[in-house]
Amino acid sequence: MQIAPARRARLAAPDDAPPLVTWRTQAPLFLLAALGTLLVALFAVSWGTVDIPPRTTLSILAGHLPFISTGEHAATADAIIWQVRMPRVLLAGMVGATLAFSGAAYQGVFRNPLAEPYLLGVAAGASVGATLMIISPLFVVAGMFSPVPPAAFAGALIAVALSYGLARNGGSVPAASLILAGVAVSSIGTAVVTYLMLTYNERTLEILNWILGGFNTATWTDAAILLPYAALALAGIAPLARIINVMQLDEDEARHLGVNVEAVKVAVLALASLATAAAVSVSGIIGFVGLIVPHAVRMAWGPDYRRLLPLSALFGAAFLILADLIARSINPGYEVPIGVITALVGAPFFLALLRRQGAGRRPA
Repeated sequence: MQIAPARRARLAAPDDAPPLVTWRTQAPLFLLAALGTLLVALFAVSWGTVDIPPRTTLSILAGHLPFISTGEHAATADAIIWQVRMPRVLLAGMVGATLAFSGAAYQGVFRNPLAEPYLLGVAAGASVGATLMIISPLFVVAGMFSPVPPAAFAGALIAVALSYGLARNGGSVPAASLILAGVAVSSIGTAVVTYLMLTYNERTLEILNWILGGFNTATWTDAAILLPYAALALAGIAPLARIINVMQLDEDEARHLGVNVEAVKVAVLALASLATAAAVSVSGIIGFVGLIVPHAVRMAWGPDYRRLLPLSALFGAAFLILADLIARSINPGYEVPIGVITALVGAPFFLALLRRQGAGRRPA
């Protein structure tokens, strides 16, 4: 039985969603969240061992825009803001937004708030690719160009492709099989990295530094590498928010409404995995962002993915910018890997979430 497109669109929101939840009606909330993220970014760019007032920071940033002149600034302050801090803060925000947005998409497709962007082996595959490059002669002779990000990106894509291939059953990819395949691929990748670290122990510290993630070497080029993949995922997944809402109720119900569930799942997971692979390639493995940010947004503003997806991206950016600020400020002279900071925040949150879910299943 075919359902008219207009009726299908009306049915594409869950029954408990607030009325008229659209991009237009939620614009004030999105603008407020975006403003908050920009203020966090401005604070992060201004803060450091050399303290530069926010007003001066804004003037320097504006001076680098075309057709705008804000007068002369000290060369040192200009270099610190534009060449060091701005690329770092921008990349941290982009990676945070990408991981949180991808995490929300994963949770929607798998209908599980514990799903996260590394579920299909992205992290393990990226680790294998990066480790192989770090121990190779190319890592030494590469000069200013680092071959590690493309190697990590390739490894992540291979891992995701393996997970899809192992889970595919005929024309469908069952969610349970996909998760199990991702676990298997991740285990293999972790074993390979462990073996390589033990074999090439003189490179262990470099490998660990990459695995724990960080933005201390961030450049404008890194941000340019990530941008097209993040934009593609956002542009491809955001219009599917209504369909993801329907899939939260029941996949069979979604099929009855005319939704090609398998095609939507493959499209969302492919785009989210591609963006995650790009993020990991330029930042290393930064855990928990894609898990705790979407869940926190869901607890505060509800499960409607028309609101959850953009807010996850905005708050993910703010969260990782703050985490990076803490990582470079907590101990002057020594930078704590950002993965340590996110783990210290995310692990207790994850345990509380598990406990909450367990309590919810407990019979009265």
